[in-house]
Amino acid sequence: MFQILDIIGTMAFAMSGALTAMNKKMDPFGVFIIAFVTAVGGGTLRDVLIGRTPVGWMLDLKYVYVIGISFVLAVIFRKKFDKLRTSLFLFDTIGLGVFTLIGLEKGINTGLHPVICIALGTMTACFGGVIRDILCTEIPVIFRREIYATICILGGTVFFLLRKLNLDNDILYLTTSLVIISVRLMAVKFRWYLPTLENK
Repeated sequence: MFQILDIIGTMAFAMSGALTAMNKKMDPFGVFIIAFVTAVGGGTLRDVLIGRTPVGWMLDLKYVYVIGISFVLAVIFRKKFDKLRTSLFLFDTIGLGVFTLIGLEKGINTGLHPVICIALGTMTACFGGVIRDILCTEIPVIFRREIYATICILGGTVFFLLRKLNLDNDILYLTTSLVIISVRLMAVKFRWYLPTLENK
């Protein structure tokens, strides 16, 4: 289940990056680069922080192949994504749920405290999108009013609470992912936002 979720998350974020780049009317090389950094950016930062080098995607070409396939699919079916904003949101949300889990698992395997594991999960899920948005000259979603990183923190907390129940890992991963995805969908549907701070 973990390997499947890893591939799904990589594809989702690569598609998210590719759609964002195409929305900015970049050339094919630019679209591929944005897809690539969106998919591996958060994981690269995580691996560097925990001293796991070379980073994951350099040791396993599976990630390069998955990103390449995602890029091709995004280009071929770009006209099918008639509601580009909706498609981008869905792919980004799936990636958010899955990559939070991957970061949590890497932290656990390294023997880190649950609080640090949750921080790693949040970085893994969010920082690929931060790099994508900066390169595409957008204010990163994580810095807007939209509830984004907070959902990853919530998902990480749920993960460790459920882990105390000694659930099967597949059920644990699936439940945590669904919680993150569901909360983000509800946050957008019901317009839940964090308050903004202004210096007056």
